Amino acid sequence: MSSTVLEEIAQVEAEIDRIEAETIKHIEAPPADQVQQLELLGKALLYDKNLSVNRNQACAFCHMPATGFSGSVSQINQTTAAYPGSIRTRYSERKPQSHSYAALSPVLHVNPGQNDLVGGNFWDMRATGRRLGSAAAEQAQGPPTDPVEMGLPDIACAVYRASQRPYRALFERVWGAQAFIINWPADTDEICDRPGPPPASDPFPVHLGLSDRGRVSSTFDQMAQSIASYEISPDLAPFSSKYDAMLAGKATFEVPEQRGHALFTGKANCNSCHRDGGPGEDPLFTDFTASNIGIPANRRLPFYTEDKPDSYGYVANPKGASFVDLGVGGYLANGHPLSQPSAIDPRWKKLAPQFVGRFQVPTLRNVDKRPRPDFVKAYGHNGYFKSLKTIVHFYNTRDVLPRCGNDDPREGAGCWPAPEVIENMNTSHIGRLGLTDSEEDDIVSFLRTLSDGFTPVEK
Repeated sequence: MSSTVLEEIAQVEAEIDRIEAETIKHIEAPPADQVQQLELLGKALLYDKNLSVNRNQACAFCHMPATGFSGSVSQINQTTAAYPGSIRTRYSERKPQSHSYAALSPVLHVNPGQNDLVGGNFWDMRATGRRLGSAAAEQAQGPPTDPVEMGLPDIACAVYRASQRPYRALFERVWGAQAFIINWPADTDEICDRPGPPPASDPFPVHLGLSDRGRVSSTFDQMAQSIASYEISPDLAPFSSKYDAMLAGKATFEVPEQRGHALFTGKANCNSCHRDGGPGEDPLFTDFTASNIGIPANRRLPFYTEDKPDSYGYVANPKGASFVDLGVGGYLANGHPLSQPSAIDPRWKKLAPQFVGRFQVPTLRNVDKRPRPDFVKAYGHNGYFKSLKTIVHFYNTRDVLPRCGNDDPREGAGCWPAPEVIENMNTSHIGRLGLTDSEEDDIVSFLRTLSDGFTPVEK
């Protein structure tokens, strides 16, 4: 990583430390209300770097408030798009998905009328929510033991380390004194300092008795439910954008924003997937389904080069440069390599072919939220796009402009590379919208009204 990236990472880590310290201070005199206690506990867990194998990466590293709880390092967004894990040489195959409003996603289910899957968390919907009743809670259970993220070898390590943290008393107050009454083996520290994944011959390397293993599982669930409670709080779902103020009659759109909104709901047909709500429905700007919009492969992802054992013997991507991200279809057909965070429903496997190449439709809330004007955000599941203008242009011209050649200087403006996955590509709402350049700009102006933190002018 370049010195610029390292400097930005250090700034993010310092901000995480600041937020964690502030949160711990509140825990010293917690609110009396149990719901607020749960939110406070979830926040402490989200910003705790000790829950990663090298004690250097909190969940929040990839989900910071200044960027709408998405990727927080501009130089990474501009280049690799995927973020390094606790083992800084390991990267995943996708960019971080925003946590904003993610807790409002329903439990993954089949809509038989539409023959479609709806809900879940993660780009491939694999945090189904079927076991805990919350997709956000099951999403929170993925990163701690994902080798390319927080890297712990066993969920017991997350519970063990949480038991040593300043929020333990609050955790026991919320969930009960039994949460951490576990007979820890003498080598637990040693085991938990070794990066995962564990060997296939020893999938639970912290060797616990049956009762203690059961308590670990329950406490790990409660940790995840606490995080989900925080993620549904006003910190992450405040509905405080200019768009919300406009709906409340406390703000009016500028002319370009107004034109953009009309295009969004009309000619461009954006709200067919990024729904702006209906009667009794929050405007979340997603329909919680999955779509293949034909995004090209992003060859700048380090994942393509992770085809050899690292210093710990782990190979993140055995397929190397031939890897193709199949999205929801890949999850339905093959599950997740580590069977986490949610078990797959075998009844859904027959749906796999129609979901090849499809990824969850993200919310557009906070899509442009950034800490400064020159901060770069990445868009799409693989971070191929580096600006709102570019991705709107792609939606508009995907099927109009020619295919790019190798190292084509027109890429992103006068041509597009071939889609990574052709199957199930959305051709009804994307690709040939007939928008002018100024109409694309108007849509971008509207999208910028969806960033939280807008302050209406007092009249």
